Amino acid sequence: MPDSPSDEVTDDAYEAPYDLAVIGAGCAGLAGAVTASELGLSVALLDASGQIGGQFYRRPAPALGAKRPEALHHDWSAFADLRGRLEASEVVHLAGHHVWAVTRGSEGGAGWAVHAVTGPDGGGDRPVRVRARTVLLATGAYERHLPFPGWTLPGVVGAGGAQAMMKSGLVLPGSRVVVAGSGPLLLAVASSLATAGAHVPAVVEASGYLGYARRPGVLAANPQKLVEALVHGAALLRYGVRLRTRSAVTEVHGSDRVEAVTVSRVDRDWRPVRGAGRRIACDALAVGHGLVPQTELATGLGCATRRTPDGAYALVLDGLQETSVPGLWAAGETGGIGGAQLARAEGDIAGIAVAARVYGQPALTRDGRVRKLQRRRDRMRAFADVMAAAHAPGPGWVRWPDDTTEVCRCEEVTAGAIREAVTDYGAHDARTVKLLTRAGMGWCQGRVCGAAVACLAAGPGDGSVPPSAERRPLAVPVPLGVLGALEPDDAGADSTGRPDATGPDPGAEQTS
Repeated sequence: MPDSPSDEVTDDAYEAPYDLAVIGAGCAGLAGAVTASELGLSVALLDASGQIGGQFYRRPAPALGAKRPEALHHDWSAFADLRGRLEASEVVHLAGHHVWAVTRGSEGGAGWAVHAVTGPDGGGDRPVRVRARTVLLATGAYERHLPFPGWTLPGVVGAGGAQAMMKSGLVLPGSRVVVAGSGPLLLAVASSLATAGAHVPAVVEASGYLGYARRPGVLAANPQKLVEALVHGAALLRYGVRLRTRSAVTEVHGSDRVEAVTVSRVDRDWRPVRGAGRRIACDALAVGHGLVPQTELATGLGCATRRTPDGAYALVLDGLQETSVPGLWAAGETGGIGGAQLARAEGDIAGIAVAARVYGQPALTRDGRVRKLQRRRDRMRAFADVMAAAHAPGPGWVRWPDDTTEVCRCEEVTAGAIREAVTDYGAHDARTVKLLTRAGMGWCQGRVCGAAVACLAAGPGDGSVPPSAERRPLAVPVPLGVLGALEPDDAGADSTGRPDATGPDPGAEQTS
């Protein structure tokens, strides 16, 4: 099935309820959709992008004329297999669909209603609704950003953003690019940049790699991860890229764009070591401090969450990938950051589990294929937990931003304003800071600044505190005209007119 824009989808796609609606066409969503379809279910696959593959398998538009887009990717054969299975299936691919809410359905046997706005940026002329008996959330993750002086200068991009620029636009963020932050993504980004022709003077890792050595059994059970690290390490050696561990970029210098960065040694809590700063000339900085599961749709429905080893929130899932809300499954990064291979395994498990529920045949989940997938998932999930613990942000990073550093870029809220809200007005959580300063009320709705605001609100010494797993009625920005055009039944409203977000109260129980 080719990638197709949403305006080519006919109204028939929104009529009869599906057995399964999959939200997200990345590795997990594709695996879940095609597996369920191959077992005979009717499946709708919704994604905001115009093409399948998610963030991991971003690729250039055909107009750019890339001859070998697979050269920009790791494990391309796995994606090619998924794409071939999708093309051979009867999955209805709804591209350019930005899902803003999932509500309980009330008609036609559909358990759920998935609400979306269409178009490349969600600016379509009408809202759409997809009804389904079950839902699989495969919404992925977004980057964790920790602010420091100069991080808003042109030329500073997310580490994942730099990779996306290469994969989808065939462009580099600069000619001399420092890669910094924490996590294994840095090695992949640096090797890709260097291979594409950028000069990478340094990879700056705030943590170290000794944390992996504390779990030798987990490492031995995941040899492919060691192979990946060796491949990236060999690329860095080939291009003369220096790896600096226990270090962080604590300041960016420049007027109109990046001209240099200050790299400081940090202690185990990520506190800068006085007098240990070094200036490195560059014209771009690719920086990221790991990934955060994107769980807004699930927490809006009351799904239980758990704290991950790096302080984020991920969904609580059972052995078959079902959330705490019956009829709602999740796969991939929503259950914790783990990579493409883990996402595919979880998607396969979820697809089979949904089919077993729809058909009323639990035996489908007890055969050898499912047990093999579960063993693979558990092995890779154990490695993911080790990885998260090894690269967890230290509380000392809150000393990086001075009072003039912008934390919330959308609303131009500085670290000083947040500290004032804490010390002078008694704010001790992100929500109160938000009400006092508007931090997190902008277009990104706290996706960029949420972690930083929560850490600064917690005060000195608690910099590892993440944002709470909030329950929101809208997962993405929606025009008021779209909401005004909805009938109460279309919005899944209860008798009070509020969106019907059934499930347990997340204020009462958020962690496992």
